[in-house]
Amino acid sequence: MTPQQHVPVLLEEALEYLNVRPGGVYVDATLGLGGHSSAIAKKLGGQGKLIAFDRDPDAMSKAQARLEALKEELGAEMPTVQFEPRAFSEAGDAIAKGSLDGLLADFGVSSMQLDEAHRGFSFRSDGPLDMRMDTRSGETAGQVVNEEDENELADLIYEFGEERRSRRIARAIVRARPISTTAELARIISAAAPPMKGDKIHPATRTFQAIRMRVNDELGEIQSLLKSAGSLLKPGGRLVMISFHSLEDRLVKDAFRELGRDKKFTVLTKKPVIAAEQESLRNPRSRSAKLRALEKV
Repeated sequence: MTPQQHVPVLLEEALEYLNVRPGGVYVDATLGLGGHSSAIAKKLGGQGKLIAFDRDPDAMSKAQARLEALKEELGAEMPTVQFEPRAFSEAGDAIAKGSLDGLLADFGVSSMQLDEAHRGFSFRSDGPLDMRMDTRSGETAGQVVNEEDENELADLIYEFGEERRSRRIARAIVRARPISTTAELARIISAAAPPMKGDKIHPATRTFQAIRMRVNDELGEIQSLLKSAGSLLKPGGRLVMISFHSLEDRLVKDAFRELGRDKKFTVLTKKPVIAAEQESLRNPRSRSAKLRALEKV
């Protein structure tokens, strides 16, 4: 699927809850391939402003090209776009308080990152153990796999991957070191913890997820965004957040509930919004997506 064909998960639902106002100021905290940003831009008009964050330089480059093409299409109706090539956890430092009409975040790994073998996010094609969203700095998956203490490795696989056989997997990884590729790591995990009856996912899925979340400090990034996001909104402004993992969704749910106790905020989603059956069939990744929304009164 090319960037032009790529359709983000829960796109219509996200736009509905974001309630884009022509001429407003909106943040796409997870630019990715620019799918959400393109849809927001079409509703904003020439007087609007879109601020787009992404710490992945490859994604930023592709999305900039996509939005440049959209500018050719929309002409004077294209909003101003401000690109922020950094983590969304820094939104509170980059944006003035009380200045936003809305902020959208779509957490987790993108389809582009999973599809490119050299990024090392997936075991479905062999590649180096990298997994960094920001390839310019930071610890790689290879460093975590080959240098982490066995007990700490088991703990992170259990905590972030919710993998019950984490100790067995960690022991097998340590015994097999050094490990250099995604396929090699997947084989080691599969041998140590083969599929159990009724399993619908590959036995390496949870461990890969855990390592990726650790490498990119994904939960820490979300916590930082949640601490500042509410203060960035104008009255009537909205936060819309899409999670793909129970730990992510719990952070959003708890933060929204806490903000909702303050009469300045209203939680718009008593239960998370999930993908319709048609979207789930078309895009299996959407099955785990949960959308929550909040409005500043």
